[in-house]
Amino acid sequence: MHMADALLSPAAGAVMWSATAGITAYSARKVQNQLDNRKIPLMGVLGAFVFAAQMINFAIPGTGSSGHLGGALLLAILLGPHAAFLTMASVLTVQALFFADGGLLALGANIFNLGFFPCFIAYPFIYKKITGTQLTRQKLIAGSIIAALLGLQLGALAVVLQTFFSGISALPLTSFLLMMLPIHLGIGLVEGIATAGVVSFIWNARPEILERNANEQPLSQVPIRNVVISLLAATVLTGGLLAWYASEQPDGLEWSIEKVAGSPEIESLDQPIHGKLESIQEKTSLMPDYSFRVKAGTHGLSAAEARAGTTAAGLFGGGIVLVLGVLMGFVLKKRNSSA
Repeated sequence: MHMADALLSPAAGAVMWSATAGITAYSARKVQNQLDNRKIPLMGVLGAFVFAAQMINFAIPGTGSSGHLGGALLLAILLGPHAAFLTMASVLTVQALFFADGGLLALGANIFNLGFFPCFIAYPFIYKKITGTQLTRQKLIAGSIIAALLGLQLGALAVVLQTFFSGISALPLTSFLLMMLPIHLGIGLVEGIATAGVVSFIWNARPEILERNANEQPLSQVPIRNVVISLLAATVLTGGLLAWYASEQPDGLEWSIEKVAGSPEIESLDQPIHGKLESIQEKTSLMPDYSFRVKAGTHGLSAAEARAGTTAAGLFGGGIVLVLGVLMGFVLKKRNSSA
């Protein structure tokens, strides 16, 4: 559900950038005061895992569409909402800058849609209400699935409203809404099941991580090495190998746009900023669409080259997000210590 710049007017993009910047600043202050050393490596490795997981599009049977995990709810469950939002922002920023996944004007909206609703709505008001402070496996599974469904529905609704207020006439409000919400219901169900699976693994390996986060307590002396190693291995496997088998069907957003407008892409509004930002993104995106660039005059990549490119993109992107997450944690922790 990564929006392209063509779906937003400059005014709507600026509003969403402002909202996201405010939430980011607020989250950074909260993390600066609350972050413990044990969560710093988790921020990096979980961010890398979410990056890799988002590379795998899964088909939605009977629709011709596909979806991918958002991951922000999982981050909120394991890191708390504020660190989760910052980690999600780093994932989406790396995707936009280095892989041309989502536009730069739309980056504020994408972070808001995929980060704010799971972290600050679905997690505290759905997941935590279901699980409470006395956790059980059944509560964790139910909370993960229901909160993932709601979080993604809110994100899909936000996309529709943002295009409406941007004046995108090719996507009438009612028609677009009737496509976006049902298809993202199916995607949300898969995300909920996947989130429940990872949370169940953590519950088996180190239930203290979930218990302390549920009670807003620091991880203190909780051993996390095995969890970090397991998540790193899962990241390498997912981004380096499983991403080869991602569905090539359009994702829920592209599918909905095509159903309404007749094409999966909308022409950009006649605004200079769209062209300028597109030019910047072309220069920063080292591996557009998570693959090697196709050389001019060639007929594209062979199957082996395409798979090698996917593996390189998964490892490269996951590595950047990991370093960025750890660095962000250390910087915020250091600023708190020196304050």
